[in-house]
Amino acid sequence: MDFDEFLRLSSKIENIPLTAEISHLKMVPPFRKDLLELQTEAIKNAKKAGVLALFYPDETNQTKFVLILRKTYEGIHSAQVSFPGGKFEKQDVSLKDAAIRETFEEIGVPINDIDVLFELSQVYIPPSNFYVYPFIAVTKRIPVFCLQAYEVEAVIEVNLKDFLSDAVLITAQIKTSYSMEVDVPAFQLNGFIVWGATAMILSEIKDMLKQLI
Repeated sequence: MDFDEFLRLSSKIENIPLTAEISHLKMVPPFRKDLLELQTEAIKNAKKAGVLALFYPDETNQTKFVLILRKTYEGIHSAQVSFPGGKFEKQDVSLKDAAIRETFEEIGVPINDIDVLFELSQVYIPPSNFYVYPFIAVTKRIPVFCLQAYEVEAVIEVNLKDFLSDAVLITAQIKTSYSMEVDVPAFQLNGFIVWGATAMILSEIKDMLKQLI
């Protein structure tokens, strides 16, 4: 999709009701319900994080958005694909500010180049006890990514046109800390498997954009 056309469509997105659970349920892992039941008390003190679904033009003015591949480490979200963003810190005025700051720190997109358009539905992540608050944002410049070496393994630049195709919806077998191997709904984007909370957020983005096209 041409980026100018995307900007025209995205200006209308705030007038569309959030699809929230309707979209999220399409990409919910089969074990999520059990995890939520185990987290009844922990949820009351859940931490908060902000993430950005950042859209931008490429050299041919086609619309892309960026995901990141996290480093392999001893932790719950090791080597997973996610949006840039992170935990709300004391210096952050809002979760939107946290998402913008973390995006700059993780992939080097200048804060002043980022224009946040819209807040999406929050998603709870049971394993790490986080509520994630996603935002749709744009930068009108072609980004020059600079990766935070100890957190980000790679950036994944996804063509919006490819993402909107139903061909990227798959069922993938993944290993989790709760089960050895589980079949989960997922997106296959640029050869990477995207599942869990990131896939749930992407599902809402996809459903809302398809209402505008």
